[in-house]
Amino acid sequence: MTHEAFTCDLWAAADRIFGGWCSDDGFCYFGLWMMGLGRDAFSRALADPDSLADVPEVQRMVGRPREMWNDDWPEWESLDYVAMEAYGSLTGVDDDCSEAFYEDVEAEQGDGESSSGPLGQRWDVRREDEAARKLPRLSVMFPL
Repeated sequence: MTHEAFTCDLWAAADRIFGGWCSDDGFCYFGLWMMGLGRDAFSRALADPDSLADVPEVQRMVGRPREMWNDDWPEWESLDYVAMEAYGSLTGVDDDCSEAFYEDVEAEQGDGESSSGPLGQRWDVRREDEAARKLPRLSVMFPL
């Protein structure tokens, strides 16, 4: 599901929320966090990244220094490992089963088309005029 969220506009929304910069890993974990918000919030964010401004979990962060976000930080890295851990339990491989897991996932899903980057046109969320046009509410909520 997070592959659907691998877009330049959603990455820009994460950049804005994170204060102007979101790493590759940070964006991956941000996508997992968005999934944890539920199907409706996730679908709305896919269609309109600025709709994240309506999410209570995002609203709780507004005006608070990022170093005080603690458990509210918008990422969920551990969700990335749930399927692999379940695979390890089901196959009886308790330790590092990542290689076998990814081989089986690839065999199940096929090669598919892998993308080298996010979908859409990349833009600089630090340009206030562009951010105000593309993410008007998040730009007000999270000034740089």
